[in-house]
Amino acid sequence: MQRLAFLLFLVLLASAAQAGTGFRETTLSGTNVDRPMHVSIWYPTASDATPVLLGETPAFIGQPVIKNAEPVAGPHPLVVLSHGYGGSWRNLAWLAAALVDAGYVVAAPDHPGTTTFDMRKPDAVELWKRPGDLSHAIDALLDNPDLTGGVASDRIDAIGHSLGGWTVVELAGGRFDAAKVTENCLAEFSPIYCKIFEALGIGRDAASNAAMAADLGDARIRAVVTLDLGPGRGLTPASLAAIHIPVMVLAAAADVDADTATKADIAASNTDSGYVARYLPLVTTTYNLVPGSLHFSFMQPCKPGAAQLIEKEAPGESIVCRDGMGADREVIHRQVASMVTDFLGKALPRQ
Repeated sequence: MQRLAFLLFLVLLASAAQAGTGFRETTLSGTNVDRPMHVSIWYPTASDATPVLLGETPAFIGQPVIKNAEPVAGPHPLVVLSHGYGGSWRNLAWLAAALVDAGYVVAAPDHPGTTTFDMRKPDAVELWKRPGDLSHAIDALLDNPDLTGGVASDRIDAIGHSLGGWTVVELAGGRFDAAKVTENCLAEFSPIYCKIFEALGIGRDAASNAAMAADLGDARIRAVVTLDLGPGRGLTPASLAAIHIPVMVLAAAADVDADTATKADIAASNTDSGYVARYLPLVTTTYNLVPGSLHFSFMQPCKPGAAQLIEKEAPGESIVCRDGMGADREVIHRQVASMVTDFLGKALPRQ
């Protein structure tokens, strides 16, 4: 009997190792979603159909996936991904593929109002709705197992880059004091940081401050990973100290420089990651600088010549292809993927 169980275990391992990456997209709307929201979903599949390159552009390298493939039966652990300001689900597709290889289902919403094709003016940005976007994605996948083969309700994690890092910390129980960080911004922070607050509509009025300060947590989240998060220094020390789930804080090894109010202004510096890590409980927190990385190193890999192409089309935006001197983004990605899967595996070991 023990030998049979062991053989079945080997078969399961083999099938998991041979699983490809399925991909599908959906739009969430209805009574529980106050604004239509696009969600991309990656999941293990046994399909032998020919993959296509997802997110391939003249500037960025795509990821091979099998669209709308039949998923491997679950339940699978679930990771929800949150992109940065002005980004999209494409930014962390490389990490989604690595997570699927490790047996996870991954869902990444495009946050309305702060995503590539839906950017709103500072007086219309509703940052406090971002954590809820991830909660709605979780609801949809739990309610519709056919999309993924089924997810495990007790094995749900969240990962975010930049503003997405702030989003997942809020989901874990962080609380943001917008009034405090904007009251004496120039005295307390750099001018660039104040531009970040202004661009994000932070501190614009009492109503938005109250909405930002509310409890935006989701108790279903069991572990969180932040990738060079920002803006972190508005998160209250008391709320960070009260977060009881495992958190891994990964920071860029060097800051991204910026002189104008472009995407680079939204780049979080190591001070944000360090600040958050300092107040999180020591026993449940992992904090590391990622060698060779800059803020945008956590985004999708750029093709040779991409920086020049992007700069021609959008001056100042080629910074998204910049890494540390001598660094290779794909090497950085492999290191980060290994760190993330190892951390999540220990935080929520398979049963």
